[in-house]
Amino acid sequence: MTSEERVLAEFSFHRPDRIPVYDKFWKYPEAWQRRLGPAERLSDISRIIPCEGAFYSRARILKREGGWIHEVDEWGRTIRRRTDAYFSETIEVPLGPGVNIDSVEFDSPSDDARYYGSDSQEIFEQNLRKDRQSHYVYVKTGGPYLRSTFVRGETQFLMDMVSDPGLARAIADKVGDHITTVGVEALRRSGLHGNGIWIYDDMAGNTGPMFSPAAFEKLLLPAFRRMIKAYKQAGAAYVLLHSDGDIRPILDMLVDAGIDGINPLERRAGMRMGAIRAAYPRLILTGGMCNTDTLVKGPISRIEAEAREIIDLGRNGGVVIGTHSISPEIPLEHFVAYREVCRTYGDFTANEME
Repeated sequence: MTSEERVLAEFSFHRPDRIPVYDKFWKYPEAWQRRLGPAERLSDISRIIPCEGAFYSRARILKREGGWIHEVDEWGRTIRRRTDAYFSETIEVPLGPGVNIDSVEFDSPSDDARYYGSDSQEIFEQNLRKDRQSHYVYVKTGGPYLRSTFVRGETQFLMDMVSDPGLARAIADKVGDHITTVGVEALRRSGLHGNGIWIYDDMAGNTGPMFSPAAFEKLLLPAFRRMIKAYKQAGAAYVLLHSDGDIRPILDMLVDAGIDGINPLERRAGMRMGAIRAAYPRLILTGGMCNTDTLVKGPISRIEAEAREIIDLGRNGGVVIGTHSISPEIPLEHFVAYREVCRTYGDFTANEME
C-alpha cells in the first residue's frame, strides 16, 4: 500500500498492511540521519500549510539586533525571536484596547501567494504530486481560539471571554470565518478533498481547557461548527482537530460539531487512547506515544509496551501511531526502539490478530 492508501484505510476503520506513523521533528541531527535516513521517510503523513494570516500584507522584518530578529508576522503581531530558537515572544498585537472589531478589515484570502508562496501554481502542483507519491497529505489551518489570541493577545482574549464575552465571540467569529475561507480555498487549489483538512487549535493544558466548557460552548463552538460544516460542504472527507492538552471536557461538543478525529492525544494530559476509543468508537485517533516521559526516560521495555498497546488499537482501523513531536530530549536509541516495534509488531500482514 502507499502511505495515502494506508492512512485512508485506517481512517475508514479498515486494516491496512501496517500501522501508519506520524512523527514530526523539532530538529533532525546528522547522527539520526546517518542511522535512520532522511526524516521525511519516517512518517506516512505530510501537510500543506496556506498562509492564513489576517494581516498577511503587513509581514516584514523590522530589525536584526543582538542575535534577535524583530518582525511583524502575518497576523500583525510584533514579535521577536532568536535566530536559533523554535518559539517567539509577542511584543504587541494588532487588536489593542478599545478595538471596534466591526471596523477591522482582514486581508483578502484570494492572494495566490497565500497558497503557492514564491512558487508558481505549476511548481506547487508538481511538488504536491511528488509528495503524495510517498505520503498522505492534508491541508492544515488554524482554529478560532489560538488565532484569536494571536490578534488580541492570549491573556487579553481570555480576559475578554470573562469580562466582555460579546467582543470575544465577535473576534472568534471573524477570525474563524476568515480561516475557513482560506481552508476552503486551499482544498480547492490542492485537490486534497479525499484526504481532508486538519484544524490546529491548541486550547488546553495538562489539566484541562484554557476556559470553561460553558465559555467554549457559547463563544467558540459556533465558529467551530461553521468551520467544520464549510469544510465538509467543500468536499473534505475528514476533518481532524489537533489540540495539545486535555480536551476531554469539550470533546463531546467537538464530536457533535462534526470532528472526525483528534491529535496528538498526550498521555501526560490524561488523553489515553484506550479510554478515548471506548468513549468514542468511531473517532479517528492519531498520536498516543508519550514524548515527554516514556520516550525520554524509557526504559526500552516500557517504550515497546506503549507502542504495542497503540498498535493493537489500530488493527481494525481508526488509529495512526505517533507523538506530539520528537524533541532533542529523546535519545536516539529510544526512538529506534519505538520505530522497530512499529516496523515489526505493526506489520499487520505478518502479525494477524483477530
